[in-house]
Amino acid sequence: MNLNEAPAALARGEVRQEKRIQLRSFGEGMLYLLPSIVLFSVFLFYPMFRTIYLSFFLTDGQGVPISFTGLENYAYLLQSPAFQNSMKATLLFVVYTVPAGVVLSLFLALIANEKLRGIGFFRTLFSSTMGMSVAASSVIWMFMYNPAIGVINKVVGTLGFTEVQWLLDPKYALLAVSVSTIWMNAGFSFLILLGGLQNIDEQLYESARISGAGYFYQLRKITIPMLSPTLFFVITVSFINAFQTFGQIDILTKGGPMESTNVIVYSIYKDAFINYNIGSASAQAVILFLGILAMTILQFKIGERKVHYR
Repeated sequence: MNLNEAPAALARGEVRQEKRIQLRSFGEGMLYLLPSIVLFSVFLFYPMFRTIYLSFFLTDGQGVPISFTGLENYAYLLQSPAFQNSMKATLLFVVYTVPAGVVLSLFLALIANEKLRGIGFFRTLFSSTMGMSVAASSVIWMFMYNPAIGVINKVVGTLGFTEVQWLLDPKYALLAVSVSTIWMNAGFSFLILLGGLQNIDEQLYESARISGAGYFYQLRKITIPMLSPTLFFVITVSFINAFQTFGQIDILTKGGPMESTNVIVYSIYKDAFINYNIGSASAQAVILFLGILAMTILQFKIGERKVHYR
């Protein structure tokens, strides 16, 4: 080897050494990630791909594929009045719960963010719904909606109005479940928004007060813009949770009366575990997944333009 070749050989050796270091670092990283990869593969990726696979088949009662049907399950669902009713009920449920839930949580967070004596008690009270399971909360609301002994009908009767069969009347059942869902989810959204409010720099408000700005001007020009990343997160999560609602529907109405509360997730449950039509249930799950994905992408495309990151 002459003197001209030595630097080149040295450089190649350094490149190989760097590649070995990178490969070793990659192996160590994958080793740390291996438990998560295994868990995600077993409990997320495999069920997802299995669901997509089964949606193209006619299955027996145990979910074993019998014959390939292609897109027939999807075509049947899109033409089915029952599935169309489920889609309508789901969309109405989302419209009822998400805007009202976010506005209520923001209102409570604004109140709880005030520096007043004893405000910690109200913060605990407003967030207390997080400590209750969906089952326990649904049972409480079931008693409240009871036409004979429920406190809601007693209040309605006291005010001089006609008592309502809240969970038995198709006109009111979905609205009644929506009200209970707003109450159940308010604690989580409240805590997230309160944390966002407490991270806003107090000097911004001091400058606004020195300039003579009123409360509502500060709310519009400081609070909402600075809170927009947190609001965006809360709205996105609320949309996803609303589309996936199941527990309170199962306990309060079981999809009735007259399928008025038969949202898509409950329809999937009935097809899969009551009617044992796994193929149709899988197709509904895929449609729901695509709908949530499209809604989330749309939110990011439209909503992120109005988010002000510091």
